[in-house]
Amino acid sequence: MSRYAMESILERWEPVIGLEVHAQLKTRTKIFCGCPTNFGGEPNTHVCPVCLGHPGTLPVLNQSAVKMAIATGLGLHCTVTTESVFARKNYFYPDLPKGYQISQFDKPICTEGWLEIVLPERTFRAGIERVHMEEDAGKNLHDAQTGLSQVDFNRTGVPLVEIVGKPDLHSAEEAMAYLKELRNILRYLDVCDGNLEEGSFRCDANVSIRPSGTEPLGTRVEIKNINSFRNVGRALGYEIRRQARALESGDAIVLETRLFDADTGQTQSMRSKEESADYRYFPDPDLLPLRLDQTIIEEVRSTLPPLPEDVRSRFNEQYGLRPYDIAVLTDEKDLALFYEEIVTSGADALAASKWVQTEVLGRLSGDKLTVSDCPVPPERIARLLTHQSEGRITGKMAKDIFEKMWREDADPDKEVEQIGGVISDDADLRRICGEIATQFPDETAQFLAGKTKVLGFLMGQLMRQTKGKADPKKASKLLRETLEAIGTEGK
Repeated sequence: MSRYAMESILERWEPVIGLEVHAQLKTRTKIFCGCPTNFGGEPNTHVCPVCLGHPGTLPVLNQSAVKMAIATGLGLHCTVTTESVFARKNYFYPDLPKGYQISQFDKPICTEGWLEIVLPERTFRAGIERVHMEEDAGKNLHDAQTGLSQVDFNRTGVPLVEIVGKPDLHSAEEAMAYLKELRNILRYLDVCDGNLEEGSFRCDANVSIRPSGTEPLGTRVEIKNINSFRNVGRALGYEIRRQARALESGDAIVLETRLFDADTGQTQSMRSKEESADYRYFPDPDLLPLRLDQTIIEEVRSTLPPLPEDVRSRFNEQYGLRPYDIAVLTDEKDLALFYEEIVTSGADALAASKWVQTEVLGRLSGDKLTVSDCPVPPERIARLLTHQSEGRITGKMAKDIFEKMWREDADPDKEVEQIGGVISDDADLRRICGEIATQFPDETAQFLAGKTKVLGFLMGQLMRQTKGKADPKKASKLLRETLEAIGTEGK
């Protein structure tokens, strides 16, 4: 088993990975009819004769889906083609009511793009071969108890873009980073919600291995049924090890499609891999070629929001944040906007970064809320942090006030006024320090005997006595001076 540890394998073999991602576009209606696209309806209630492929029906292209596909291509630095063609992809499967899928083949809507992958040790660009539009299929539902299978056609005809990545990835870690960045871009563009659980962001992985240092590609295997970023890593890791074992044992790799089993962590053979000729593509006779005027492309370009790479660069240059903090704050568009609103409302950028990552994200996670559901608006957080930075309250007081803001919709200004602020007067603090030394003579003696760690205990007692109102830095300094003065007097 140790021979097939990943580190050892990568010394002998180089994985070559390309990802194909299906992203559901956030249109209200399906790509070729007026049925709704919302998730979770009763089976076969979001259907009509068009998406069910009844004879005599004709598809009508959804303009919003086209604009979202254009935005996707532009966001991935692709060239948007002025003429693309819808084709019929012919195959038989129970969830495909027409017996073919409307997709794009040799003339996709977008070609030749890239996205930037940021890893701890390096940053690189991964190529995008194409982005094309297509309709989704239905969903097969299998009942293990009865042995029966049923089909829900609600998803049939939902608009998708398929984003075909180039084989520029060479590890499971790179593949996971690619998927996370791609999902982030689509969410920033607001063209896909990226919900893996609901199937609106799905990934198939093509993987092969070749002897390290060589150029020719090995025989590739396609892996399906990967429903999380973690499982992408698990599936690729297993498949790379499986292929290495096979080749080093003298076996050949078969061109095939395999399914990933999340319970076992293994891939299993599903069927031989289809080639494009197997699908008998031909232009759909019911749909004219899609011709795009440059004006439409530029109109979509003008509406694009800042993308993750732009926001990361700005957070670095404008706010001086660390790479790790930038990665966390820009991981979700809503979180980046939330953080920046705190800063533009007057809070220090570094203090706001720390507060969002610890207090806000911690509470959102605990309450199972999203950033958009945060009960405390950014402007109020900014006022709270301003009170702390200007010395009117301590960090502990700020956290206590934030608790009330979170649970009771409290106003930070009124809470600070009611508390009375920080005790920072030197005379008051020296008096309190003297009282602490008197109340705890044993600990004072230990400190004077050189056991300085006890200072933490005495500071805790001081903060408890002042109900957290003492300026901690000044109090710590004055407490040490008070104790040292007692030692000097005793000599």
